[in-house]
Amino acid sequence: MVNYGFVIDNRKCIGCHACTVACKSEHDVPIGVNRTHVKYIEKGTYPDVTREFSVHRCNHCEDAPCTTICPTTALFTRDDGIVDFDDDRCIGCRSCMQACPYDALYIDPNKGTAAKCNYCAHRIEHSYEPACVIVCPTEAIISGDMDDENSSISGYLRDHVTTVRKPESGARPNVFYIETSEEMLDPHATERSGEYLWTDQAAGVGHFAKYAEQRRGAADTNSMIVQLALEKKAKAANPRDRALVRDVMERLDEQAGKPKRSYDQPSKGILWGWEVSAYLTTKAVAAGTYLMAMLMMFTGLLQMTDELWWQLVIGCTIFLGLTGFLLVKDLDRPDRFLYVLLRPNWDSWLVKGAYILGGFAGILACSGAVLYFDLDRTYLEYLAIAGIPLATLTGVYTSWLFGQARGRSWSEDRFLTAKMFVEMLVAGIASLILLVSSNHFSLVLAVACLAAVSMHAHRMVIEPQMETLH
Repeated sequence: MVNYGFVIDNRKCIGCHACTVACKSEHDVPIGVNRTHVKYIEKGTYPDVTREFSVHRCNHCEDAPCTTICPTTALFTRDDGIVDFDDDRCIGCRSCMQACPYDALYIDPNKGTAAKCNYCAHRIEHSYEPACVIVCPTEAIISGDMDDENSSISGYLRDHVTTVRKPESGARPNVFYIETSEEMLDPHATERSGEYLWTDQAAGVGHFAKYAEQRRGAADTNSMIVQLALEKKAKAANPRDRALVRDVMERLDEQAGKPKRSYDQPSKGILWGWEVSAYLTTKAVAAGTYLMAMLMMFTGLLQMTDELWWQLVIGCTIFLGLTGFLLVKDLDRPDRFLYVLLRPNWDSWLVKGAYILGGFAGILACSGAVLYFDLDRTYLEYLAIAGIPLATLTGVYTSWLFGQARGRSWSEDRFLTAKMFVEMLVAGIASLILLVSSNHFSLVLAVACLAAVSMHAHRMVIEPQMETLH
């Protein structure tokens, strides 16, 4: 068997970025995104300071979470251990980017599809080494077959103590580091030192490329204004302002000596925005309303008249349709949304969720047909027997999708399914109140509950994406 991997020898890396440039040239990588990059950190207190460099990239994991969550098998593990991707299958859902613990993927702003280091598979197949290995002036990057005892990389792994990034992720990465520090490997050990031109996708590349003209140069302008303001205040200011400047300088002195991240790859910003949080709300309303109505019907707490049946079916169909619209709208390649059904990866909860939504939509359609053709209303109860579990799954399946996003804290939240179930129940009860009640207080309370569900869904989606991954 062949099993390719990398060793990064931090004793040799000089931070020259030759690997980044060679990779960009080899794969025509757009400005603002990288397949491989060099991270800088600084440690110590002047004059005893040091700067450390380390190459970061796709780790070609043995248990790659990106391949599990990808709904169309656009990401896959080859027989030689390389995790590769297929542009022609990608729908731009960005779930792989959420799943990767190493923030190794990006959305190509020109194609709208995911990309990353693929070990220069086209070169490997012709017995050449990856471009980054060839160009490294200090031979700090070692590649090869780790299963070949006579290979150079096997010798490095045998003769040196190595470590990997985020072993707790369980991904079993195949990029190993020699003599690197914990501050370099741990993304929480250092903070970003600031925002500069091209350092954030939200400032003009990737998924947010459409905002490039609005944000171009904004970060540099802001930092210059702050710098000029501080200099002016320091030179000529009243005692109170001088005290403020002094407080800032004291704060900087307190931070001196702590590890500092001085350069890193671009931040990709919020990958799943308002569309995803809104879709959580709309499907909670659709599923929760149907679920609560059917449970109350079977327990005798609600008398389902023809008028109420029509309101229920039409209302749930509208909100389920909005859910589908938001899901498609959030894709960077919405023209390929049918690939989820036609080229499915059954390990992905995106695929399973799509079929669950389709099944629930089928129940609503059949219920509408019973009402339209004035058939025996007993059929509605039969449909409800299948509709109740489908509605429940519709409301909570996203928690299992989030659980596959092992790069985010969603995967560590043991109560995420319960939270989504409660959201669904609250949304369902509130929506039923709007359908059957005429009491003004009840109506206001129901609207407030729906607003609370929407705000909670938004926080649940956004906050885990604010954490740095690299």
